[in-house]
Amino acid sequence: MNENTLCHFQSPACVLCQRIDDCPEKYGEKRTYKEYNNLTVHYYCLLMSSGIWQRGEEDEGVYGFLIKDIRKEVNRAAKLKCNICKKKGASIGCVAPKCKRSYHFPCGVQRECIFQFMEYFGSYCWEHRPVQKLPSDESRGSSQCTICLEFVEHFPVYNILKSPCCKNAWFHRDCLQYQALSAGVFFFRCTVCNNKDKFQNEMLRMGIHIPEKDASWELEENAYQDLLQRYQHCDARRCLCRNGRDYNEPDSKWEIKCCQCCGSCGTHLACSPIQSWEENWECIECRSILAKSGNYQNQKKRSLATSEKIDVTGRFLEEPSPKCPRQSPGSQHSFLLRSPKMLCQNSLTPCTLLDLPASNKMVMSISPLINSSSRNLSVRRMQLRIQKREASNILRELKLQVNTKTTRLNINRDNIWSSALKGFRGRNFNPANTMEVKFTNCKGRVETDAFHGSKHEFFRLLMLHLQNSSLFEGSSSKNLSLDSQAIKENLYYEAGKMIAVSLVHGGVPPSYFSKTLFNCLVYGPENVKPTVEDVADFDVAQTIKMIKSSRTLASLKSTISDCYEYLTIAGCLRPMTTLCDKDMLVNDLLIYHVIKRVHSPFESFRQGLKTLGVLEKIQMHPDAFSSMLCHKPERLSARILGDLFTVHCLSGVNKVKGVDFWMGYLQDVEGGESAATLEDILVFATGISSIPSIGFEPDPSVKFLHIKYPIGNRQLNCLELPITKTYEQFKSKMDFAISSSLRLEVE
Repeated sequence: MNENTLCHFQSPACVLCQRIDDCPEKYGEKRTYKEYNNLTVHYYCLLMSSGIWQRGEEDEGVYGFLIKDIRKEVNRAAKLKCNICKKKGASIGCVAPKCKRSYHFPCGVQRECIFQFMEYFGSYCWEHRPVQKLPSDESRGSSQCTICLEFVEHFPVYNILKSPCCKNAWFHRDCLQYQALSAGVFFFRCTVCNNKDKFQNEMLRMGIHIPEKDASWELEENAYQDLLQRYQHCDARRCLCRNGRDYNEPDSKWEIKCCQCCGSCGTHLACSPIQSWEENWECIECRSILAKSGNYQNQKKRSLATSEKIDVTGRFLEEPSPKCPRQSPGSQHSFLLRSPKMLCQNSLTPCTLLDLPASNKMVMSISPLINSSSRNLSVRRMQLRIQKREASNILRELKLQVNTKTTRLNINRDNIWSSALKGFRGRNFNPANTMEVKFTNCKGRVETDAFHGSKHEFFRLLMLHLQNSSLFEGSSSKNLSLDSQAIKENLYYEAGKMIAVSLVHGGVPPSYFSKTLFNCLVYGPENVKPTVEDVADFDVAQTIKMIKSSRTLASLKSTISDCYEYLTIAGCLRPMTTLCDKDMLVNDLLIYHVIKRVHSPFESFRQGLKTLGVLEKIQMHPDAFSSMLCHKPERLSARILGDLFTVHCLSGVNKVKGVDFWMGYLQDVEGGESAATLEDILVFATGISSIPSIGFEPDPSVKFLHIKYPIGNRQLNCLELPITKTYEQFKSKMDFAISSSLRLEVE
C-alpha cells in the first residue's frame, strides 16, 4: 500500500491546529461537516481561538460559530507562527498584557498553558498562567488524590491542583478533568466537602473544562440497577427453612416477606407469626418505634421513602459571554432531596424538611458516582450500614439481660489489661450486671476528670490492647496466635468474654477479625478453607508460596527437601509423585498452620464469646455481625451526625433556620473550616468519640433554646444550642463552647 493510499484513509485534520488527533478529553469533540466542504475542527480549538466569536444561534454554523467567521479565523491564524512547534496556524494568543506568544491548542496543552473555559475564554502561556499559592503555615507533604486514590505531593504545579474549600484535598489535573467531563456542571463538586460554587470557580480559573450537560451516569441506561436490589434474608430468631436463611420460593411458605416500614429486614412466612401474604409484618426495630409512637395498631402501610424532585440550575453569568459553550440536552436535571431528622413540638412523629415551604428547603447530596466501580462501592457501603443496624438491634435484645445491679471496675489507664483481667476475674463480677467504670491513676486514686463516657473509653482501650496483643497475629485482619503462656493462664477465654461483654454493654466491636476467624466461629473450623493471606509468619508464608509456585516436579521436591523438618512437625510430609500433589500439600499446610495449630486457643476463645449468648447470635446472623467484627467502623461524616441527631423544634423558633445552622456547621467542621472535629462534637454531646455498636440510649438529640452558649447534656445525649441571628454567631459560639469543654477535660 503506497503513501497516497494511506493518506486517503487518514482522518481529516483540524483546520485550526492541523492535527488529526481525535481525543475528546484533551481537544474536545472533533467533527467533519460535509455540507461545508468537509470542514473539520476540534471543539476546543474553535472555542479558544482569539479572533472569533459566536455570532450565530446554537444551530447555526458550527456550535454557533458562522462558517465565514471560521474561514476568516483560519486565514488570520495562517499568518501567525506557533511559539512552541514553530509552524503556522497559531490561532490562540496569551491574554496577559504585552505578551505576544501564539500557539495551537494542542501545543498549548503540551506546554502546560492554561485555557479558561468561562466568560471571554482567555488563554495564558506557560509564563503568565495563574498558579495556586501554598499558605505559609501549610507544610509540604503528600496525601491521596480522592479520585484515583494515588498519592500526590502537596505542591501546586500544573498537574497538581489544590481544593479551595478543603485544607488537605489535592488532586491530579487529569483526574479532575475526567470527573468534570463525567459529572457536568450540575454534579461537579469537591469530593471531600461537596462544595460546588467555590470549587467550580477555582477549577475554571485553573483551566478545568466543566461542560454544561447532564452527568454521564444519568444518561446511562439502567445505571442504578444495582441499587434496586430487594432484601432477601430471613432474620427470624429461629429460621425453620432447611435450605437456609437466603432461600426464597415465591408463592409458598418459604417466600421472604420484607418489613413494611424499612424494607431492610425479612422473614419467611413459615418463620413468622403472620398467617398469609396479605398481612403486614414489621421488624423488631420498627415495631418498637411504632409502639412508642402509639401507632402500632393503626399503622397504615407507607411508602419506603419520601422524596421530592427539585430542579438544579447551573452557572449563569450576569452578562452572557460572546462565546457560550453549547448546552447538552438534559442539563436541567433533577435529583432527590435529602433532609435531616426533625421532631415538631408536641408531636412524636418525625417531620422532614419536605413538609416546609419550598423556599426554605435545604439540599444535601453526596459526591456523584463516577463509574460502575464507585457505584458498586456505594452499594457495598449501603449494605454494610444495613447489616450493622441489624447487628445493633440484636445487641439491644441481648442487653435486656443486663439488670440494674451495679458492678464497679477500677481501671488503671497505664495497665489496662491487668486491671481489666483483675476486674473480670473478680468474685463479684457478673457480666449481666450494669457496669460502672472508674479510671484510677498509678497511686490508686480515682481520676477527677472521669466523664460520662468512661465505660466506652475503657472498652475502646481494651479492644485496642487485644488487637495488638500476643493473642492475635496478622497485620490488619487478625487470626488467633499460639501463645503457650496465654493458654496456661486461660487468657483466650478471657479475651472472648471481654469482647462479648463489650458488645452487649455498648462498647466498641473488635473490627479486626479476619474472614477466616469469623467463619470458623460461625461454621466451625472443619468447614473453613484458609488462604496464604491468613499466614502471619513470613517464613511459613514464603515456604507455602514456593511450593505453590513450583513449575516442575524436581523444583517441588527440592523445596520440600529444604523445609523437611517443618513439614514433619506439621504432619504434612507426603511423597510427591506428580506436580498436582502440591495443591493438596499447600491445603494441608494452611489448615495446619491457621486452624489445627491454634485449636486449643480457638476453643477457649469460642467459649468466652458464648458469654451473654453473643456467639449464638453471631452464628444466627453471620452477615450482620460480619460487618461489625470484620470491617472498621465508618468514619464520622456530616451526613452520619446529621442522621444521628434528632432536631427538636420549639414554638416560636424558625425551624428551618435552626436546622440550616446545625447542618451548615457540621459541613464546615467536616471541611476543615472549624477548629473542632466531628469527634469533638460527639464527645461534647455524649462523652463518647465514636458511635457504639449497640447505638446510643437515649437517642442523641438537638434542642434550640433561648440560651447564651451551647450546652452538652451527656446524661441525655442532648445538645442544647442557642438561637442566634446569623450563622457566624452560631459557628463562633459552637467553636468556643466545644473547645472550652474539651480543654477543661484535658486540664
